[in-house]
Amino acid sequence: MLVDLQVFLSKQLQLNLPGKEVQYQMASNNRIKEIPNLNEIKDYKESAVCILLYQQEDTIYFPLIERVVYKGVHSGQIALPGGKKDETDSNLIHTALRELEEEIGISHTHLEVVGKLTQVYIPPSNFLVNPVVAITHQLPQFILNPTEVQSVIPFSLKDLLDENIIKETYIELEKGLKIKTPYFDVRGKVLWAQQL
Repeated sequence: MLVDLQVFLSKQLQLNLPGKEVQYQMASNNRIKEIPNLNEIKDYKESAVCILLYQQEDTIYFPLIERVVYKGVHSGQIALPGGKKDETDSNLIHTALRELEEEIGISHTHLEVVGKLTQVYIPPSNFLVNPVVAITHQLPQFILNPTEVQSVIPFSLKDLLDENIIKETYIELEKGLKIKTPYFDVRGKVLWAQQL
């Protein structure tokens, strides 16, 4: 099952990706009206996240993390493992794999990178996020970095494709501003697509 998915994704990720039009299906109306032009954004920070696919029994999963609470824009949020590109990173794939290991202890030595998805800009933190898809044929043993990660949530592709997990809520931004936005209900926790 995982091998078939790997072959399929390897081919699909070489084609033109649906990109932003799919991303904006899960964006608030404010975000859709304010589509940023990256050529006009100064000093955005390059970052990468890793979508690590693995098989457990007959199901394909990927880990989501719950970030610790801290003084920052993404405090306590549900997210993919990842972070800002370091000067020592040779490229953004290296960033995604380094962050995966730093945050949840999964070494890149047991992974196969399949490809990248369309990048997405996150205005609140000024990050340009590059999603990297990787596969491991081993069952991951998560070792959490307690300064960054509160918990790991194994999430299945089947759950992700269930339309019933898409809901709407009000998200409070800085200075008390609230916006209505779609989100993924991850076992009662809010995975807000704009924060990814």
